[in-house]
Amino acid sequence: MERVRCPVCGGALETGPAVWRCPAGHSFDVARQGYVNLLPVQQKHSRQPGDSPAQVRARRAFLAQGHYRPLAEAVADLAAEEPPASLLDAGCGEGYYLEARGRRLPAARRWGVDISKEAVRLAAGRDKGARFLTASAAHLPFDDGGFACLTSLFALTAPAEFARVLAPGGRFLQVTAGPDHLLALRRMIYPVLRPRAPLGDGRLPGFILERQELVAFPIHLTEGSQVQALLAMTPHFLRISREGAERARAAEGLEDVCQAVVRVYRKA
Repeated sequence: MERVRCPVCGGALETGPAVWRCPAGHSFDVARQGYVNLLPVQQKHSRQPGDSPAQVRARRAFLAQGHYRPLAEAVADLAAEEPPASLLDAGCGEGYYLEARGRRLPAARRWGVDISKEAVRLAAGRDKGARFLTASAAHLPFDDGGFACLTSLFALTAPAEFARVLAPGGRFLQVTAGPDHLLALRRMIYPVLRPRAPLGDGRLPGFILERQELVAFPIHLTEGSQVQALLAMTPHFLRISREGAERARAAEGLEDVCQAVVRVYRKA
């Protein structure tokens, strides 16, 4: 059974309807949307860690149009192969993928964690069947061994921390960008493309890799606003030059491919 820990002292948190408290007296208010902020100051690397509100809103608008639905369904199918009693999405963003898993696994206790307060606020507002926390995936505020399944999609992988919160034999479903992910978008915004590293053997300390596959599907964008939303939700948004951003703004549509590397790990 998953139990939440105080991010300040590590004590067990009593999760009340309005306030969560630990025996040492540290307290954390439940926000109106239902989430709890458990990100202490010492774990913040900036004033506003994680995705900005603009990036979060762009991701929500883009994903709501169904462009990444095949990926959400593929991960939900993998999770449903061994229906977990408890499921944690580390780096859950605004909750799109966790909500898709909830439709396939209505009996699972679902938790989402993200370092972006705005992302968690939107996630908690859209999915009342899950519990959401603002916290770092590198310092998960949970007891050891409480989760049967953990997922991470296009987010930080912290092997030791993920293994710690997984039960013996628990599964970790990891999704990362494939070598040709959003290749047309990258060609548009960068004058020269850097070659991406090969997939490698997928080894992670503390885990056994059971499966690895590429999930790829086309993306058809017919409006410039869709191109802007796609760009804004990617890491490229903060990296490109002014010229690259202008080329993206001038685009009236885009034909591209989502290519994701999906790996299924078992806790060793």
